[in-house]
Amino acid sequence: MIFYPLLLFLSFTGLAIEVGAAPYGPSNHHIPARIQPRNSTSKLVTWDADSIFIRGERVMIYSGEFHPFRLPVSGLWLDIFQKIKAAGFNGVSFYTNWALQEGSRGRIVTSGIWNLDEFFRAASEAGIYLLARPGPYINAEVAAGGLPGWILRNKGLLRSTDLEYLNSTNLYMETMGKIIAAAQVENGGPVILAQPENEYSTWPDVNATSFPDEMNKQVMAYAEKQLRDAGVTVPFVVNDNTVSGYFAPGTGVGAVDIYGIDAYPLRWSCSDPSVWPTYRWPTNWQLMHQQQSPTSPFSIIEFQGGAHSGWGGGSPDQCAALVNEQAVRVVYKNNYSFGVKLFNIYMTYGGTNWGNIGFHGAVTSYDYGAAITEDRRLAREKYSETKLQANFLMVSPAYLTAKPGNATNISDISVTELVGKGDNTRFYVVRHADWTSTERTNFNLTLNTSIGPVTLPEQEYAELTLDGRDSKVMVTDYDVGGINLIYCTAEIYTWAKGPGNQRVLVLYNDPGEWHEAAFPASLTNETTLKEGSFLRVFQERGLWKMHWTALERRAVVQLGSLEIYILPRNEAYNFWVMELPAPPPIGNYSSPSKELIILRGGYLIRSATIQGTELHVTGDLNQTTTFEVISAPVSVKTLMFNGKPVTTESGRPGFRGTVVLPDLPSISLPSFTEAKWKYIESLPEIHSSYSDSRWVTANQTKSTNPRALTTPSSLYASDYGFHSGSLIYRGHFIASGNETALRLTTNGGSGFGQSVWLNETFLGSWAGSKGVQERNSTLNITSAQLERGKQYVIIILIDHMGQDESAPGTEGYKYPRGILDFALTSHSATDIKWKLTGNYGGEDYVDEARGPRNEGGIWAERMGWHLPGAPSGNWTSRNPVTEGMERVGVGFFAVRFKLDVEEGWDVPMSFVFNGTGNSAKGSNYRVQLFVNGWQFGKYVNNIGPQTAFPVPEGILNYRRENYVALTLWALDDNGAKLGQFQLVPQAYVWSSYPRPEVVEAEGWRERGGY
Repeated sequence: MIFYPLLLFLSFTGLAIEVGAAPYGPSNHHIPARIQPRNSTSKLVTWDADSIFIRGERVMIYSGEFHPFRLPVSGLWLDIFQKIKAAGFNGVSFYTNWALQEGSRGRIVTSGIWNLDEFFRAASEAGIYLLARPGPYINAEVAAGGLPGWILRNKGLLRSTDLEYLNSTNLYMETMGKIIAAAQVENGGPVILAQPENEYSTWPDVNATSFPDEMNKQVMAYAEKQLRDAGVTVPFVVNDNTVSGYFAPGTGVGAVDIYGIDAYPLRWSCSDPSVWPTYRWPTNWQLMHQQQSPTSPFSIIEFQGGAHSGWGGGSPDQCAALVNEQAVRVVYKNNYSFGVKLFNIYMTYGGTNWGNIGFHGAVTSYDYGAAITEDRRLAREKYSETKLQANFLMVSPAYLTAKPGNATNISDISVTELVGKGDNTRFYVVRHADWTSTERTNFNLTLNTSIGPVTLPEQEYAELTLDGRDSKVMVTDYDVGGINLIYCTAEIYTWAKGPGNQRVLVLYNDPGEWHEAAFPASLTNETTLKEGSFLRVFQERGLWKMHWTALERRAVVQLGSLEIYILPRNEAYNFWVMELPAPPPIGNYSSPSKELIILRGGYLIRSATIQGTELHVTGDLNQTTTFEVISAPVSVKTLMFNGKPVTTESGRPGFRGTVVLPDLPSISLPSFTEAKWKYIESLPEIHSSYSDSRWVTANQTKSTNPRALTTPSSLYASDYGFHSGSLIYRGHFIASGNETALRLTTNGGSGFGQSVWLNETFLGSWAGSKGVQERNSTLNITSAQLERGKQYVIIILIDHMGQDESAPGTEGYKYPRGILDFALTSHSATDIKWKLTGNYGGEDYVDEARGPRNEGGIWAERMGWHLPGAPSGNWTSRNPVTEGMERVGVGFFAVRFKLDVEEGWDVPMSFVFNGTGNSAKGSNYRVQLFVNGWQFGKYVNNIGPQTAFPVPEGILNYRRENYVALTLWALDDNGAKLGQFQLVPQAYVWSSYPRPEVVEAEGWRERGGY
């Protein structure tokens, strides 16, 4: 293991900080004193108009988004970092989530899964630089955009200069600022950039007069000051989603160091992923950047790497198909045509909206259709496609100072030339003029070179081709380690220095394409075709020229000291480029001066080091794999894979050896149809014997919510500290005997459902529908035959799907959940006295390890029975799959089972529901999945789309007993049962990655009030 210097973390991680009320002042709508911006004082991270410098070296930041709170197993963070690094990235952007860390006002939790120490260590070990984005608002498809529930009661406008809001952010921003500061590169950590606030610009359709520009600037400046005062010295960036120059350097108060934009050109229509919208295709970003921020490098802080799924929308696989490998070729390369030098892809690993952390428009999965799947697999071609591009930019230093010109159209083809500064290198980004085109287009292209303009192809019978949704980056006068590649129409994957003066160049193309390349004739007097018969190499007019029509097999040619691999794209996907470690402080971080290893190796290569004559490689396999060392120092004689020698065949090109995949592990999986489930009813609130004496009384006659009250007292859940999961209301009244109907207006967010009872009489359910957030219901109660003078209770169960996000100047996140209005015939509204409950303790939640949103208001959750160790001995036996619920209501089912997965195997698993209705029972039902106490699934049978719920190792115990619990809410009068419920392995990967420890979290203990 490589030694890394310890990070100089301050004592702000690994603890809960308690404060009093001092930081929170009264509401005040006056703009505070003007705050002057302070620029970065970092000496290790600097920049100019072309790019960023780290330790004096000019670098391209190629970054992927990854949120630690969406993978609550710190032992898996290194795995994600290594997979991102292996794709050629050198950076990761991450959010922290205020709502999860200060769920109780004035109490910051930074211990357990909220402790970022391991995140920073893992990034350093993998060699990943970090862009820290603490907010306070983050958007990110999380509930309320990451604002804690208690702040939704603020009187003033959130994300404004209202002092109550600004003061409310102080503790969180100071705490996270100090944590980030301690992990900066100056302190031996990985953080090189920071972003205060998020997408903080006047959004489209927002009335700018209600959110004046001066207030806009002061809010940004306030967030910047909070981080600077906490010790953050690295450059600040901004992600302007309007591409309007907001907060660019030199624009005054609130200006950042490096201006960046935020763009999602493919939008979110996962249900029809083959259709690409045409109205958001960027064509002039390089011109706008020169106008808006000419002193900083062109930066895209967020760019679409997928899309999220909403209730009733497309599946994660459909979202992956929308932003697939073809999109990566088209939209990413279009960004290179603008000269982007800091490029962050959102998301590269999405993770999971476990524990109700998603906003109401997001399902449990946050797979996002990202390059790395939610269960951490490399199962999508877009991962490999991105790897080709990121590695090309890693070995193309001329790109970092290249200036883009305007795009020119050649018939149906659009071409942008980027010209290097101080050398002859040119990059040509070639794509269809209609970026959505699926046509196969043949074309000729004139390239400017050091020998003059060259029109390609040279052969009259040949044509260059752009087949469908594809783009290419062609080069002229490209430096291959001192060897001039005069022009090349095929794309470059990478190049490296080989033994002695040897150079290795790897090109790739698609079968059926015609390509040409040329080198100076002075390079060599002879050439050798080592592999392939489809390549013609010849001398002409002082050049070595190569012509070929690509086939589905590779060619290898030796031109003097240059060895050239020409690969079909699918074979290029199996090639890996690894940087050899350097002495501290560089370590595993990327550097232009580092030596590269190129090898062919299958599923995943994690690291490469040289020890004497041995090349040590670590990685993962999903099948028997032939390894081939393409480029390594001449001293290398032996290949070691995961610590064991690989028998190889000597010779060049490369040397080869095969690693046989061991027999797949035998895993005993539970059969949930035959398992011994325990069952208990989980809706005692409808019974006359139930007492709600300890519930919250809904007696607040005023609310700070922007929606004016239409009831005598507020029935908004957040007014009483309940912000997630299920909500339950009980309305007490004395019957007149003339009641005929109950009218309700309720809101639970998109896709919510509800059920209503009058005592034990079921009145009806709303099963939910795609996009419906609010429901007006009229429920007939004549059949209940109410007796005059007798006390009755209305019971309403509402599924809280999460708060909305909201643009600056608007407050959609405040829109209330719960009962908005009601009317009972023959009664005034004051006749009904309401009580309500939600998660146990509300904002004073008790499960610190799992956070403030993991539980809801269902009885079993309030009792803590979803936690391991629940006292199920006296519960009845009942199977949710074969028996289920006989009538409308909520049942709680729990089962225990053991797993024993062999060491050395990474076996991602998912809990899978049937995804269809059941003719024997009602099809309208909702299920929550708890795994060892963690809520890792909300399944809505009648809406979908999600049926498979990945649960990572570390939450699921691969070595011992597991406790799985389900809340089954049947919304139909005849009940419901699961048509299917299984634990399904998604892959068997033989891995060098160490097994993560099970996350420490509390088990069941008696709770003192329900």
